[in-house]
Amino acid sequence: MRNPAPHIVSAFEDAMKRLKSGIVQMAGAAETQIDEALACIAQRNPDLARAIVESDARLDSFEHEIEANCMRMLVLRQPVADDLREVIAALKIAGNLERVGDHAANTARRAAAIAGYPETSATHALPNLGRLVRQRLTTAIDAYVDNDVEMAMGVWRTDDEVDELYTSICEGITRAAENEPGLFTPNMHLLFIAKSLERIGDHATNIAEVVHFVSTGRPLLEERPKADRSRDAG
Repeated sequence: MRNPAPHIVSAFEDAMKRLKSGIVQMAGAAETQIDEALACIAQRNPDLARAIVESDARLDSFEHEIEANCMRMLVLRQPVADDLREVIAALKIAGNLERVGDHAANTARRAAAIAGYPETSATHALPNLGRLVRQRLTTAIDAYVDNDVEMAMGVWRTDDEVDELYTSICEGITRAAENEPGLFTPNMHLLFIAKSLERIGDHATNIAEVVHFVSTGRPLLEERPKADRSRDAG
């Protein structure tokens, strides 16, 4: 089988650069949504929450555009081996980033719902969880851009850090709900916010796994490090 013509190779490389650039832009939009959702928790601003929910459509548009570009490359270029993994990776990462946006929007929506209630210790602890998962998402995307499997594995190996903080926050919210039955509703919203932020951390770890797959051609077969004790009862 003859090697593909140079201009065909160059066209594919250009298409991959555009695809990766689209992923980076989408990741930037997702990171902004996380930042704004955390600001919504701190500021208790319903108007900001509405703006975040409305901006979630931007991430949907990014995902649709990336999916269309991937399908076009699969049909027209018929990539194999490393190139095929790159296209599949872009599809998977876009899907994870879209879900990150959904969780950020849900966080903002629930933060608006508790704006009229008194602040609690969980209200101050949740941004710490948010900043941790945001940092992990940024690192996972950097690993994707640089094709740095060790950086990606660093995110993967420390997945339990998110679980430990998430479990601690949930235990605190549960105790508060037991001690103050009149604040049951806002505490339930806080639990859902914590879960949304924890899920963002999971999506960052998913992206790290995709980077490992692209770099090595092998899926990660090890079980993720986990420290979320709330799952034991489920």
